[in-house]
Amino acid sequence: MSPDPILLMGGYGAIGRLSARELRSRHPDLPLLIGGRDLAKGRQAAAELGKAEGVVLDPTADDLGLGDRPVRAVAVFYSDDRLAGLRFALARSVPHLGISSGIYEIAPEIGSFMLKPTAAPVVLGYEWLVGATTVATLEAAKAYGRIDDIVIGALVDEEDGGGPAVAEDFERLHRMMPAALTRQGGAYVWRSEDDATTSFHAIDGTPMEASGFSSIDVVGLASATGAPNVQFNIATGVSSSRRRGEAKSTEIIIELSGRSHSGQSLRTCHAVFHPQGAAPLTALGVSMLLESLTGLDGNPPTPAGLYFPFQVLDPSVYLTRLNEAGGGLLTLEVR
Repeated sequence: MSPDPILLMGGYGAIGRLSARELRSRHPDLPLLIGGRDLAKGRQAAAELGKAEGVVLDPTADDLGLGDRPVRAVAVFYSDDRLAGLRFALARSVPHLGISSGIYEIAPEIGSFMLKPTAAPVVLGYEWLVGATTVATLEAAKAYGRIDDIVIGALVDEEDGGGPAVAEDFERLHRMMPAALTRQGGAYVWRSEDDATTSFHAIDGTPMEASGFSSIDVVGLASATGAPNVQFNIATGVSSSRRRGEAKSTEIIIELSGRSHSGQSLRTCHAVFHPQGAAPLTALGVSMLLESLTGLDGNPPTPAGLYFPFQVLDPSVYLTRLNEAGGGLLTLEVR
């Protein structure tokens, strides 16, 4: 018997297509539903994948216009302001993964989950590049007995657009969150204007002008490590690979400071990179989350609960697959 399909809402967009391809590369026989408002685009993307079907979705309908069709899990690749995908998933008791919301938008999702906390696993998948930052930071943090400071610098190559939905997400998030959620001295504060202006060094050492960004990574990392100071900054410019005359890449710089397990002062700097840019790295996280949520990875499916991506992803498998894609987690010189 064929397994139930995974529904990719917005699966014909840039990130959705890459996520579907990543899933297909690992699971050739997995059926997929490529859904959205444009049936023609859904059918085109489905035909490219094989073992997939394009479907038109009605966000105003409880069944999304799918009737009684069974679905194994739901992934949403755009801002779902009606929470149509989440309502559908909770009603069907199937896993839900959304990657486009911002910190200010999580209250409706958490509220929906709180009313049905045992229905299904729900992943707040809007960490930067869907787990790439937190998985790598927590891996690097294993060298520490105590972490005092975490500073994240995300470098987006100016040629790395990511598609219309990504551009819409960025415009919306910058408009709604002009201040950057930050942890300082154990308290959560909002950096804005001059206080949010900073810089960090790219992988090749080039200084990049940056500004504070409100990412849920701040909350996840502060909660997981107990670090009293956590901030996230973002810069747009030329990636280190392109300065070498190669193709664009994406970089996440991770600066840590604190105490080693032996009590010695410790500072380290690390970087996550992917040689093809932000979208394939995002797709890797989406694919691995859906595999874990549904049991496609060979392990029991993730139980009902509300999760950060790093709580679901297996870090060793994640970093192995990142290396297979030509990326990696590097240790850099402390500046």
